[in-house]
Amino acid sequence: MNNPIEKFNDLWQQALLDSPLQQKSAVCVSTINAEGFPESRFVDLKQVDEQGFVFCTYYDSNKGQEISRNPKVSLSVWWDHIGQQVRVVGLAEKISEQAAIQFWQTRSRSAQLTTLSCEQSQPLSSESALVEQFDKTQQTFEGKGVTKPQNWGGYRIRPVSIEFLAFAESRLHLRTRFTKKNDVWTKMLLQP
Repeated sequence: MNNPIEKFNDLWQQALLDSPLQQKSAVCVSTINAEGFPESRFVDLKQVDEQGFVFCTYYDSNKGQEISRNPKVSLSVWWDHIGQQVRVVGLAEKISEQAAIQFWQTRSRSAQLTTLSCEQSQPLSSESALVEQFDKTQQTFEGKGVTKPQNWGGYRIRPVSIEFLAFAESRLHLRTRFTKKNDVWTKMLLQP
């Protein structure tokens, strides 16, 4: 297959089938902090198409601030049950407000309320304070729809390279790297 986006989506669909994972679409996104160190965390992958890889977050979170300073990011996934690793390198950009609203509406009510009751990455005095904040937000929105906050949305990683590794017990892993230049993907095999 010469289209890495199609290849990724095929593998993602395979990985979703009989997945032992509770968070089936979790991927690791890495950014660069103000001191120049990489910061990695898992996020929920929402969509992958020819435009890129989409995940949602608070824009004023650490990752949001890091992306605003330096949009060069990477995304990694390891699907052990199908023996596949994928590494993506690219540039992150905000998705449209309309797309963010659509993704917001797919979230559970509990996830929406949690988002409204928290200030991601900010210090927390105690676990009980967090529960109290959530309960207060839940009461405020009882019987009402939960509107997306302005500081929540999504990012699309526009890939410049995508690398696939098919795991082999012998350690003779098959690695395939796709590199994009002038909107054309070039395919290259790499040694394990």
